[in-house]
Amino acid sequence: MHPVVTASVPLLEPPGWAIAQRQLFDLLDHAWRRFAHDFTRPDGRLDYRGRLTSRDGVDDFYEVFFNWPQLYLLGGADDLLEESERHWEGVTRQLTELGMLKDEYERGYDWFHQGESLLLLYFLCMAAPERWKQRALRFAELYVDPQHGNYDPEHHVIRRPHNGSDPHRQGLFDGGSYPWLAKEAQMYGYPLEWTMPADAGEPSRDRDPRLGEEMRRRMGTGDTAVNLAASGLVLNALILSGEHRYRDWIAEYVGAWRDRSTANGGILPDNVAPDGFVGGLLEGRWYGGHYGWSWPHGWYSVGHAAIVAALAGATATGDDAFLDLVRPTLDEIIARGKTMSFTEADSSIRSKWVAQLGEDVNTPTLHVPFRYADQGWFDYNPMLMAVPTALWHHSASPEDRDRLERLRALSGHDWRTVRAFRSKEEAGHEEPWLAFLSGDNPDYPEDMLAAAQAQVRHRLTRMELYRGQRVPEADIHLWQQSNPVVTEALVQLTWGGPQVVYNGGLQQARVRYYDAAARRPGLPPSVAALVTSIDPQATVVELVNLDALDTRSVIVQAGAFAEHSIQAVTHTLCEDPSWVGDLYDYGHRPPEVTSASEDIEGPWLQVDLPRSSRMRLTLRIGLRTHTPSYRTPFDT
Repeated sequence: MHPVVTASVPLLEPPGWAIAQRQLFDLLDHAWRRFAHDFTRPDGRLDYRGRLTSRDGVDDFYEVFFNWPQLYLLGGADDLLEESERHWEGVTRQLTELGMLKDEYERGYDWFHQGESLLLLYFLCMAAPERWKQRALRFAELYVDPQHGNYDPEHHVIRRPHNGSDPHRQGLFDGGSYPWLAKEAQMYGYPLEWTMPADAGEPSRDRDPRLGEEMRRRMGTGDTAVNLAASGLVLNALILSGEHRYRDWIAEYVGAWRDRSTANGGILPDNVAPDGFVGGLLEGRWYGGHYGWSWPHGWYSVGHAAIVAALAGATATGDDAFLDLVRPTLDEIIARGKTMSFTEADSSIRSKWVAQLGEDVNTPTLHVPFRYADQGWFDYNPMLMAVPTALWHHSASPEDRDRLERLRALSGHDWRTVRAFRSKEEAGHEEPWLAFLSGDNPDYPEDMLAAAQAQVRHRLTRMELYRGQRVPEADIHLWQQSNPVVTEALVQLTWGGPQVVYNGGLQQARVRYYDAAARRPGLPPSVAALVTSIDPQATVVELVNLDALDTRSVIVQAGAFAEHSIQAVTHTLCEDPSWVGDLYDYGHRPPEVTSASEDIEGPWLQVDLPRSSRMRLTLRIGLRTHTPSYRTPFDT
């Protein structure tokens, strides 16, 4: 049995955030059903009748549904888990028929995209671990077991930038040259610029050595920094199985990259030759690898892979020194930052920031360099907040908190502003959430829930525009751009965590919930939750039962993977539990509310919420006191 506390504070006027939160759950339930009806076939696959003519595309099929099982875990409809599983199975059959998968796994592609593809699998493992365990372990073995041809245990490298289930897939492209479109070249430039003579002119794509022989020779083999995201796949296997060999692989592989970073003055290099030497194929350059510092995205891809690996190393081993894989590099790009308006910056991802910044595109603010090449640092953008936020959430250290405060001080725009945009990552509202956790953005819960509703409604309208249309290969991003499921608001407000790192991370959360009566993950119907502090010494959770007829029982779990302990709880208490007076008809004052405290020790606490009641919990949480696992309170 788990410790149990019972709410005794009556709910007189439901808080606006609680009503808005339950309305969002209801709207999302309608939205995902409409999308499934309009854009998928009976077996779960997407309604796509074309071919895929390059190695790209697998991620675009899985990404559509990545946050559907996440919504189930938050408290979405009971049948949403089965629906999410049906779509994974259907899409996997579809991609196999299209020649993109072998044994249900990507034949060979970069980990910037593989990480995106796998989020759906990770959340399915979290929601139904026993059903997905064997498949997930089989996928992890592609990297842990050297016999599959991906990992070289002697040099501690993944052998190729494009890797997966097909050891015969070599290089970065099929045919004579890399399929780089003119529009992409205009945005991101070309790889291996230094190999072109200054007076060479601009060759046609099929004769461009930067996209042909030079790319094949210098970039098509050896390890690259974005492969670090493979540590997320192996961490998932470790959490599922507890087998030490997965922990050891993460420590070895991520540790080797950390050593290379240290040897490079703290900056994470992006390439390693097959013999284990940084820059071995690039004439000594620590930059210039595939999806690395020079091309195409720089920090946008390198930083996300690095934080996935740093968190995997720290989570798997308990050693937070693995966070130094990313901290020095993060601090370096911040130190290289400049204050300017976005309209003055040389950003290569302008469409992302125009939506996110809104009218603040003209406001001078900190911009940091995302890319590095022979000419030095370039491609200045506003700070991506996913990496520093994930660091602080994990460590809760003053060092990582101070970095966030410095970033806020350097920002020219108001961190409290909430805009109704939805990025590809279904993230980007870290700044107003952090301001809320600091205590100076009290309207954030309702503002963020309103922004989430606006995005759902916008996407429902978008779905109407494209319903029944044939999707060509060039427009396969249409589905993810129309996915009406939004979860960032619910993750932040109910779990006290940032949105998952999109390129292959596993979920972070200060707390999660289970429905005690239904014996499933997520908030029970009619229950709303709000985490107002994630301080491990005083994590504050508000629970509200809006049901006017029935009691609801919620089990609060410490951590995404029951890796933390609830060591003590202080909770609100009504002085007169039998108080049932009517405030207006009988002139009674609201009941006196005090608090009670008790020491407990374990990852779970059950909260019984009688009809129309509420409770505030202040939890003292011991971080990472248990081995991370997908066990549930019903397993004990």
